[in-house]
Amino acid sequence: MKHISEFLSRTVGVEPWVASLIAIGLVTLILNQVAQVLLRHAAKVTRRTRTVWDNALVSTASRPILAATWVIGLGFMARVVQSQVDEPFLNEVGALRDVALILCVAWFAMRFIGQVGRNIIAARTDRGDEVDHTTIDALIKLARLVTLVVVTLMVVQTLGFQVGGLLALGGVGGIAVGFAAKDILANFFGGLTIYLDRPFVVGEWIRSPDKAIEGTVEYISWRHTRIRAFNKNPIYVPNSVFATVVVENPSRMSHRRIRETIGLRYDDFDKVAPVVADIKAMLREHPDIDTTQTLIVNFTQFGASTLDLMIYTFTKTVVWVEYHEVKQDVLLKIGEIIERHGAQIAFPTRTLHLHSQAESHEA
Repeated sequence: MKHISEFLSRTVGVEPWVASLIAIGLVTLILNQVAQVLLRHAAKVTRRTRTVWDNALVSTASRPILAATWVIGLGFMARVVQSQVDEPFLNEVGALRDVALILCVAWFAMRFIGQVGRNIIAARTDRGDEVDHTTIDALIKLARLVTLVVVTLMVVQTLGFQVGGLLALGGVGGIAVGFAAKDILANFFGGLTIYLDRPFVVGEWIRSPDKAIEGTVEYISWRHTRIRAFNKNPIYVPNSVFATVVVENPSRMSHRRIRETIGLRYDDFDKVAPVVADIKAMLREHPDIDTTQTLIVNFTQFGASTLDLMIYTFTKTVVWVEYHEVKQDVLLKIGEIIERHGAQIAFPTRTLHLHSQAESHEA
């Protein structure tokens, strides 16, 4: 750098300190261009690898590295100017440079965390694996929060503030803030519980018998969870609610149940046993019924006007639309079996016995 400054001073005929500024600017520009070339080459190499880390590292580090190069160059230029110009603000250039470098590192960390999350999701999607968006999103938010806290403390320390006193003040103030914002903290810890226990994730259908909550989970933040109801209205539920209510997750069901009670007429009592046997055989041979689960077809009770048969079984599919197709097919086959045996499905009836006039006189 000294030789370049002397050469420029002799060639251009400027003051040595001005020549130093020009030399620093030229060196910074050259290093910036070299860094761009190396980063582009590294990006081509990392695209051919299968890991998600190297690609994220190169793609997110490019802009912060280039910015840090200029920050360092400007810092050297400011030191040269400081030796020639007596200005008080130039004494703070070193601290400002350090703060700028810390912000460049924070910029890189924030971009790197988000890119790694996106790469993991893309890689698992390409392989056909199940992607847990909720956990990945929670880890990204937590890592960014930790980065933000650490960077803030480093910047405060660099600017000359005492971090120990600030932390003590934050501890005392945290008590007051905790009482004033207890609902916010309750929602935060409720969101943390959701992320750790994972009773549901984004895209799943949930409902609560304790509250009027039912729909598909669209978004989980640290404060609330957004649920899209089946009428397409959004429901915003504070996360603290999920710590006190029962939550059902039908999306994780293994089977769907068919449970029906079908009544035959009392006149068809002699046909009950063969109808029950044929229905049971039909269900065991049905391709969409899981025979490894509980399967019950029995005459259960003498109703007010019916002989009640209970049908209890499980389908292999858990998809709502497909389930109703299977259930319709089962019910139609049951109707055909009843008709084939000459029986009929009962409906509520009442028999009125009238005595004739002759019987009345005899009485």
